[in-house]
Amino acid sequence: METSIIISGFGGQGVLFAGQLLAYAGMDNGRFVTWIPSYGPEMRGGTANCTVIVSHDPIGAPIVAQPDIALVFNQPSYEKYVNLVKPGGLLVINSSIVTPDQPRDDLKIVEIPANGIAGEFGTIKMLNMAMIGAMLAHHQVLPITALEDALQDHLPARKQQFLQGNLDVLHAGFRAAAKQTALS
Repeated sequence: METSIIISGFGGQGVLFAGQLLAYAGMDNGRFVTWIPSYGPEMRGGTANCTVIVSHDPIGAPIVAQPDIALVFNQPSYEKYVNLVKPGGLLVINSSIVTPDQPRDDLKIVEIPANGIAGEFGTIKMLNMAMIGAMLAHHQVLPITALEDALQDHLPARKQQFLQGNLDVLHAGFRAAAKQTALS
């Protein structure tokens, strides 16, 4: 099984780290992966995105025209990717700053207040973990334990003091998305 994921938002929201973490978790769990970051000189405060593919089989091409999943951290990302996700795919929206205005009835749409969830743990800079947690609640690309292990093994030494917070936000995002499904 192959899953393609686009992660997109403002530079500084942890978009690229989220993709890199998924790639590390996949590799550490014997999957074939690609991670392609894309950003320009406007990275901080501009836009950034990355493509991640996680597969049980070798990946034929790293280019993704229609992802299975999109995690959109901001309004411009929503507007760019809402119509590109494959029918039957998953769209995870950061409802703290994104207002969906192009509804699709052929997608599973999960809205979580990622900024608010991360803020409850001290900083909105961990909103990327809330978004990954929400994705995993609806599509088990990898087990959540694989992301926990990847955080422990690959979080840079200079950021180790944020390990527990990242783990907490990952699980809070998972719970928020699972709760949303239980209520609908």
